[in-house]
This record gives sequence, C-alpha cells and structure tokens, in this order.
Amino acid sequence: MRYYLSLLFICFTLFLNTASAAEQRPGALSEQEQQQALDQLQEPMYKPLLERYVLDELKSVRQDQQKLREDVTKQVTHAQLDTADRAITYTTDTINNVFFIITATASILVLVGWNSLRDVKNKVEDIVNTRVSVITDEYEDRLNILEEKLRVRSEEILSNQERISVTNEVHSLWMRANLESDFANKIEIFDEILNRKPEDVEAIAYKADALLEINETAKAIELCNQAIDIDSDYGYAYWQRACAYALTHKHADALADIKMALDYSPNLRNELLHESAFASLHDNDSFNTIVAGE
Repeated sequence: MRYYLSLLFICFTLFLNTASAAEQRPGALSEQEQQQALDQLQEPMYKPLLERYVLDELKSVRQDQQKLREDVTKQVTHAQLDTADRAITYTTDTINNVFFIITATASILVLVGWNSLRDVKNKVEDIVNTRVSVITDEYEDRLNILEEKLRVRSEEILSNQERISVTNEVHSLWMRANLESDFANKIEIFDEILNRKPEDVEAIAYKADALLEINETAKAIELCNQAIDIDSDYGYAYWQRACAYALTHKHADALADIKMALDYSPNLRNELLHESAFASLHDNDSFNTIVAGE
C-alpha cells in the first residue's frame, strides 16, 4: 500500500510541475526575452528536496520488496523441510510398527509351539484328501455309468447294423423267390430266409404254399401250424392250411380255416373261386355261402 501511495504522489508532483511550467510559458519567446526572463528569476525552477524525497521513497520500496521476497523464500523453504521431516518420520514409524508386528507374531508362534501348526497342517491334508477321494469316487461312478451306456449303445448300433444287413439279404432272397419258377428252388430260398429270420411267418406260409405245389401236404400243414403259433393273427397261414385240408378232403377243417383267414385278411375273399386247392369245395353249400358273403 505504501508503494502505491508513493507512486501516486510522484505522479501528482510531476503533473503539478508540468502544469506550472505550462502556465509560465504562454507562447514562444525569443532569445532576448528568454535572457530577460532568466535575469528576473528570484528562485530556482525546481525543488531539489522534493525530488530527493521521491528517490528515497523509491529506494525504500525496492528494499521492502527485496525483504518480502527473502521472507517468502524462507517460509517456503521451512515448509518444505517440515514436510520432508514429517514424511521421514511417518516412514520410520511405519517400518517400526511392521517390525513390531513381525516380532509379536514370531513370539506368539514360539509360545504356541510348532505342534499346533503341524496339527493344523495334518487336519487340512486329511480334509483335502477326503474331499478329493469323494470327488474321485463320484466321477468314477459317473464314468462307469457313462461307459455302460456307451457299451449298451454300441451293442444296439451293432445289432441294428446286423438287422439291416439281414433285412437286405432277406429282401434279396424274396426277390429271387419271386423270380424263381421251380418250386424246389423256391423252397431252398425260403429255407435261407428262415435261417436268417426263423420266425418270419410270411416266409413260413409261402414255403407251405410251395410244398403244396409239390404235394407235400403234411409238411405244409405243419408249417402252417408253426406260423399260426408264432402269429395267430396272420390270415395267410390259415389260408394255406385251408388249402392243405381241402386237398386232403378235410372240408370241415378247410371251411373253418377259410373263415379265420377271411376274418384276419378280408381281401382274400376275391381269391376264393380262383384258388385251385378249393376246387373240391365248389359244390359245398357252406363254401358257396362264404363266397356269397352271407
């Protein structure tokens, strides 16, 4: 504040001097007039004491600024030193506390003894081993179950492959049988089919049909009985047995089997009059009634 007041005072003084000089010089003077004016001066045109005062004030302001700068520098330096001292003290205290904790822990361990730690270690090992054993047994059981499922599935796949292979072979044999005109060869083909599928009632019934063609009536009836034992709902087996009974003139048995065959396979009704084995039944009233559908 003192610095600004001094500057304001100096500026005001210079302004007054300038104004006074301007008032005393209203216009341009010649050299003669100027000399006369100088001769008439009674006092100097400047005031040396005032200028000295201004210079002293400026010097004092500079000294105050320099002193203020030194004071600020000292305060900042002291603050930095205090901060460094506090940081070093905090670090030292922290390290000491850590060492105190380590020392206390070591003392407790020495007092308690290593036996407790050994017991804890053994207990932990027992728990871990027990848990691992349980998990291992569980996964072994799961693997055994999975292995059993895979084995069963593999057997099913192999069985299905075998069935497919047998089915393909049987299909091929059926095609051969349909193309074969010799009944003895047909019987051999049906035997091959039955070797692969022993309970194929269709093959048994068609083999019986082939046996009837070569007058092997007894064997045909035996095969028809076998087919009916396997599948009692297979109408064509009753039909073939009816043919065998008709050829041996067992008309009552033949008519009974015809009725059974028509019950299970109604589409056979259209073949009644075309079946050569039923020629001996054409004069039978019961047969004609069946043909008429009554």
